[in-house]
Amino acid sequence: MPAARLKLLSLLAGAAFAGLTLLTWTQPWFDIVLTDGNTLSVTGEIAAPALTALALTGLVLVGSLSIAGPFFRVVLGSLEVLLGSTVALSSVLAIVDPVGASGAAISEATGVAGVQRVDQVASFTSTAWPWLALLSGALLVAAGVFVVATSKRWPGSSRKYSAVKLAPADGPRSAVDDWDALSSGDDPTHEPTDDGTPRA
Repeated sequence: MPAARLKLLSLLAGAAFAGLTLLTWTQPWFDIVLTDGNTLSVTGEIAAPALTALALTGLVLVGSLSIAGPFFRVVLGSLEVLLGSTVALSSVLAIVDPVGASGAAISEATGVAGVQRVDQVASFTSTAWPWLALLSGALLVAAGVFVVATSKRWPGSSRKYSAVKLAPADGPRSAVDDWDALSSGDDPTHEPTDDGTPRA
């Protein structure tokens, strides 16, 4: 696969999986039926509150990857693996304990806090969204591994991120122009001949 396509694929995958994580955070994860007959729809915002920060960090990471050099691509790819692992862990913790993950919503609805709020739950059902969050975490891990494995083959960053030496405009030279010429190895005291070479 061409180097430019590898880079583009890595960036698009990272952005897509971070975006999927953010989407799952906004959706209903669990339906909690209380003993009084009321039903609570618990979103990922309550069940896994850390996902929004993790997803936004993933998007920022993708932006940094687009201009990073070879060494920092490996560092950022490793961070993407860590982010994906944390997303997956947050999802698993909610999946295995929906009542505990929904505790804030239960307490707000019933006024009962602590372990006693478990007694207020008659039943619960899970949606597909926490599983999609888990999948997005796993995909982020895979994307990070792909970055680490292929980043050395990526093309360099755009020249607009490199230092650019601007030629002075025609006209009288200032002391600053002379200093800049000296810094670059030119001798401003030698005037060029007609063919551009300095006079002796």
